[in-house]
Amino acid sequence: MTTVLTPASPLTAADRCDRCGAQAYLRVVLTSGGELLFCAHHGRKFEPELKKIAAEIQDETDRLTTVPTAVDEDR
Repeated sequence: MTTVLTPASPLTAADRCDRCGAQAYLRVVLTSGGELLFCAHHGRKFEPELKKIAAEIQDETDRLTTVPTAVDEDR
């Protein structure tokens, strides 16, 4: 998925896919107004159609493969 300029607010665990209810990792801001949220699976599945109607696409799917860093216990 190609990332376009991202809206100000990051997606959280409370943001759910409009298609299946899984955690959303993509926000599609529509040219007609409003937005759609998608999990990584449905974002990839609908990518060609979404690109046609999107003003912006916020893609946070890289969070699925990012390994969290260890927290220093001395802090």
